[in-house]
Amino acid sequence: MKLLLIEDDRNVADMLATAFRDEGHTTTVKHSGEAGLSQLGLERPDAVVLDVLLPKMNGIEVLRHIRASDPTLPVIIVSGFATPGQLDEARRLGVTEIISKPHILTHFTDALARAANVGGGPSGPFTG
Repeated sequence: MKLLLIEDDRNVADMLATAFRDEGHTTTVKHSGEAGLSQLGLERPDAVVLDVLLPKMNGIEVLRHIRASDPTLPVIIVSGFATPGQLDEARRLGVTEIISKPHILTHFTDALARAANVGGGPSGPFTG
């Protein structure tokens, strides 16, 4: 799958991108919400992996922009510190999956399989 990873922590982004690539996914990394949205304007990935806590434009704002232009694009939220309100808003906006950061590598393959099968449907349960 073609993935767009939007993660501001460069160490986390490098680790996740390497793991995704090792599983055979083509992964483009952007370190801000604005850069991620610009990338979406150039090329539509098969799924977006989106951190909630980003500088300037947080992941929920990025998700709002994605949903306004592409309501079916699978978006997987990853976060270690999202508030319950942010998670509720992500679900309301139709996030495909929510995974807590400590568990992303163990649950990501299953989340991608569900995203591919659902094609951007309602969010699954929080995996934490």
